[in-house]
Amino acid sequence: MSIVSPVYRAEKIVPELVRQIIESVSTITNDFEIILVNDYSPDNSWEKIALECEKDKRVKGIDLSRNFGQHYAITAGLNYAKGKWVVVMDCDLQDRPDEIPNLYNQALKGWDIVYARRVARKDKFFKRLSSTLFHAVYGYLSGLKTDKEIANFGIYHQKVIAEYVKMKEVARSFPSLVRYLGFKTCAIEVKHADRFEGTTSYSFAKLIKLSMDVILSNSNKPLRMTVKLGFLISLLSFLLAIYNVFAHFTGIIKVEGFTSTIFSIWFVGGLILFVLGIVGLYIGKIFDQVKERQIYIVSKEINIEK
Repeated sequence: MSIVSPVYRAEKIVPELVRQIIESVSTITNDFEIILVNDYSPDNSWEKIALECEKDKRVKGIDLSRNFGQHYAITAGLNYAKGKWVVVMDCDLQDRPDEIPNLYNQALKGWDIVYARRVARKDKFFKRLSSTLFHAVYGYLSGLKTDKEIANFGIYHQKVIAEYVKMKEVARSFPSLVRYLGFKTCAIEVKHADRFEGTTSYSFAKLIKLSMDVILSNSNKPLRMTVKLGFLISLLSFLLAIYNVFAHFTGIIKVEGFTSTIFSIWFVGGLILFVLGIVGLYIGKIFDQVKERQIYIVSKEINIEK
């Protein structure tokens, strides 16, 4: 079994994270590895990971060359995972290691993916609100039903991970890419804990960027919506033109002005810029993809077998 966890601003959490994982997974098997991926954390997270690697060779450390982001760090760890079953979890201990045996036992019933559904989330109000809004917007634009109580935490069969690492999308979101793969999937309810220490590293700007990446990478509905909007505006303009001709000849319009004309120009101009902006975002994603740069770059490795 492999346990993969991206690490960022967690120097005080890493020792406890490793201890709890070992304690929980040892009830299932002694043949496991813990892969901690340091996403260029500005604190001493890498030093703490190195110390844990010295204590136990089953702990493996990967240090990225810069801060790529959580989902890229997950991808890096999954590329090194060798277990038949792979657990993905956050490092802040809100994903409780003592739930891993429950996920594993459920997987043995014939499932390829078992998600952890958080029944009583301990996140702050802002994070819960942003999660609800994201899933509502994403569900509408993608046409897919998502569960806001499910994130990265879960157990995945190696064949699922093998297909996941083949995907070379630059805009990465682990849950959405795994959902695309299919396979036999279920979810079980798990307990959610308070963050062990510190605060979340996801700012409002980062959440917006991640949301846009996920939506633009998984749905072209915004483009189709602009086509519908353009058609409606054209229809409205045509009807308005007929009314103006009728009003002119019937004397309804007695004093001709330019207010409506100026308003129409500004409205249509703003609409054009809005549509061009959406198209530009998609072109930007294409530009990022065709460059074919590395999804992540590893700077250091510890206890990694070649």
